[in-house]
Amino acid sequence: MNFRVNRQIRVPKVRLVGEDGSQVGIVQTKDALVRAQESGLDLVEVAPNAQPPVCKIIDYGKFRYDQTKRDKESKKAQHQVKVKEVKLKPNIDEHDFQTKLKRAHHFLEKGNKVKLSCMFRGREMAFTDLGKRVVIRMCDELRPVAVVESPPKMLGRSMICVLAPQMAKPLRKENIDA
Repeated sequence: MNFRVNRQIRVPKVRLVGEDGSQVGIVQTKDALVRAQESGLDLVEVAPNAQPPVCKIIDYGKFRYDQTKRDKESKKAQHQVKVKEVKLKPNIDEHDFQTKLKRAHHFLEKGNKVKLSCMFRGREMAFTDLGKRVVIRMCDELRPVAVVESPPKMLGRSMICVLAPQMAKPLRKENIDA
């Protein structure tokens, strides 16, 4: 976010907050600039949409440093949801199916979405119902931890289905007391 500083502030009056955080009140912008320069700090517009805009007397360099530090910290806390793909075949063996199931379960527990794709080659295109059965079985097995976001549908030579992780339900106060 870009803040207007010192001479970039072009409004006649501003609501001024002093360097110690105290409310000074509504003053002329020129007077606020003089006050900031006397204290060796900058006049920074922190709320440009307010009427009149709110300006603070602070060290702009330190303010920018703290702002970028806070932004990085908030980005660190966020989990980016990725779409992980699990590829299946219509004539998959039971053990292979269980392995793919465990992998998909692991992805969903981490909070990622899972894209199930069942690929058909050659004559397998005549038996798409076998592939659909495999995809639906995988969805049913993952039902406790996943929600079907898009049902199985054919796209070219593959059948695609997207599963999203099921969000943990928050505990209610009445559940805790019981």
